[in-house]
Amino acid sequence: MCGIVGIVGREAVTPRLVDGLQRLEYRGYDSAGVATLVDGAIARRRAEGKLTNLRNVLQARPLDGITGIAHTRWATHGAPTENNAHPHATAKVAVVHNGIIENFRELREELIAGGHVMETETDSEGIAHLGTAERDRGASPQQAAARALRRLDGAFALGILFAGHDGLLIGARRGCPLVVGYGDGEMYLGSDALAIGPLSNRVCYLMEGDWVELTAEGAVIHDASDAVVHRETKLAMITGGLIEKGNYRHFMLKEIYEQPAVIGDTLGTYYNQLSRRVVLPELPFDLASVPKITIVACGTAYYAGLVAKYWFERVGRVGAEVDVASEFRYREAALPEGGLAVFVSQSGETADTLAALRYCREQGQHILSVVNVPESSIARESDVVLPTHAGPEIGVASTKAFTCQLVVLACLAIATARARGAIDAAAEAELTHALVEVPAAATEVLKHDDRIEAIAGDIAKARDVLYLGRGALYPLALEGALKLKEISYIHAEGYAAGEMKHGPIALIDPAVPVVVLAPSDRLFGKTVSNMHEVIARGGRILLVTDVEGERHAGDGAAWKLVLPDMHEFVAPVLQAIPVQLLAYHAAVSRGTDVDQPRNLAKSVTVE
Repeated sequence: MCGIVGIVGREAVTPRLVDGLQRLEYRGYDSAGVATLVDGAIARRRAEGKLTNLRNVLQARPLDGITGIAHTRWATHGAPTENNAHPHATAKVAVVHNGIIENFRELREELIAGGHVMETETDSEGIAHLGTAERDRGASPQQAAARALRRLDGAFALGILFAGHDGLLIGARRGCPLVVGYGDGEMYLGSDALAIGPLSNRVCYLMEGDWVELTAEGAVIHDASDAVVHRETKLAMITGGLIEKGNYRHFMLKEIYEQPAVIGDTLGTYYNQLSRRVVLPELPFDLASVPKITIVACGTAYYAGLVAKYWFERVGRVGAEVDVASEFRYREAALPEGGLAVFVSQSGETADTLAALRYCREQGQHILSVVNVPESSIARESDVVLPTHAGPEIGVASTKAFTCQLVVLACLAIATARARGAIDAAAEAELTHALVEVPAAATEVLKHDDRIEAIAGDIAKARDVLYLGRGALYPLALEGALKLKEISYIHAEGYAAGEMKHGPIALIDPAVPVVVLAPSDRLFGKTVSNMHEVIARGGRILLVTDVEGERHAGDGAAWKLVLPDMHEFVAPVLQAIPVQLLAYHAAVSRGTDVDQPRNLAKSVTVE
């Protein structure tokens, strides 16, 4: 969600702080700001809205200083105004904060009673005042930070400046990620490695409860008990300059078109070309004896889990349950000893998913994560990590991360089926071969972009859109509807095609387009029957099928999108691409902010 960048430097830091914020724009935000120490005093510049507004403020009122912090805010407590933008500051302390302080009201009342004047509606401002109160009592900056941290309940990543202490930056984390970067006579702080990629490729990921003192000489890291500790440094996987859109109009479109390549990269990790088999890293448990698989995720990753449920049960012959992390963690689900809990997350930092992971750990589950950031919190707390190799995904609406998640889960399903003896060698070879063909098939699907753009122009005029699918395509109907809602702001719903006559068919009229996902699989006949029920009631159908499906679908669809023939096992991966493009072009047609849709954040690190 919110983004943090901090620098203890040797020269003016403001331009590099703003560049760091630009690298974090993909997370979603509604205001931004910078604070530095100028002759020992705290100086700030903030702006509501996009980063270009902050750049304009800084052009009109430049900000010097060699020690500074910067922030992009996604509003939680308090409206997205300049006054509520970070950094928050008193005359003595400035702070940037990701997360939510759960006891902020009690702290706020206590501070006001003690004479402190609050200027914002946020939960974060109180942190600066807590530090100020400790400084007023004679505490050093390090003591003030440590004492303030002990008063906070909730989740946070923090960057803190103290007036009069140029060359010192305090960072802290609990529940939200924070990374330290090492430079030549400089030190850096960031929400993730991407934020400080051009500045440092040698990083340290703070552990839960850690806080750190950064000076030009290096980092002193303390654990939650304030004891000095050592944390491993490593080379960051993400370096270099700002990620560019290239010739694409939006990051989302670029990332859609990257899917053949990144799916191939991901498959290359799990497919052995010599044996022509799926090969997973060594597992500390036996897939053959796992009594149940529990898949937990949020948003688009949850729909990847729903597809995987079909694969695990039908191919692997093992029971699988899928749950939204925010519901699962409070359900207190009964889990069998030795079960496998699979956590799917693009960022690896999703707060609800991380909390669910810890619950499953307490319940004696084996923990496996499918993440795009191998250094993330979820990855670090897992027994096994199966990375997707999608690369940085800047667009808020997930595209290439989703299809890479599907590919990894498909590999896991094949490995599970083989371990359990649920498929023979011939069936395994068939499924594996279908998977290996996906990158080339994805390239063919992308050739339909112009046709999809033309159809999207009509879909964009609708107020409501329905998506239908059966079997493993039902989750794709849900995902297609989510994509359309996320970036075009058109109301859309996904349904299992067989459920139409149990209520949703009442919505059908010529003003409600219906997208039918119907590859020529074993359920094709039933899906087409449901489609004709819609046509008979005046519904306008967009049929997304393949060459074989077109031959048997009959007439009546207002639009057809005919993809190459595909194996039903991999159909969810390939059908994801047209639903992504449909949403993208509908959003462009409506003039919305495709890469950073309103109210959304890329990485949801708070409840």
